[in-house]
Amino acid sequence: MITTERRKAMKLTITGEPVAAGRPRFSSRGGFVKAYDPKKSRDYKTLLKEQAMQQLPDDYQPIDCPIEVDINVYRSIQKSVSKKEYARRLSNEVRPTVKPDADNYVKIILDGLNGLVWLDDNQITDVAAHKYYSDKPRVEVEVHGS
Repeated sequence: MITTERRKAMKLTITGEPVAAGRPRFSSRGGFVKAYDPKKSRDYKTLLKEQAMQQLPDDYQPIDCPIEVDINVYRSIQKSVSKKEYARRLSNEVRPTVKPDADNYVKIILDGLNGLVWLDDNQITDVAAHKYYSDKPRVEVEVHGS
């Protein structure tokens, strides 16, 4: 779902298990070294773009002013925890302090939405990221332009 106010504020929801940016891989051929994303990262960036495009109006143009981005990452709760612990995590009494790191989620989300929601990620002046547990894994991205 997307909400907009004069293209300066919007909220996108990307459903599915969040994926953090993987470490770049390197290959060398003919004396040249090339860096590339692991398949899981490439696939998640594709998912981000596809779901974002479904939520953007057909005539949408990327934001072209300084922006702030607020990211909420909702991870699945591990199946191995007790019912009591499951409830604590669902109520946000316990928040994820395990890998992947919040900055790896930020990296893949900003890269995946670059050129689609905003022209270039150098426009981003402020970023906040928050990790939560949920029984509905997803990523929520709020973008505020000035």
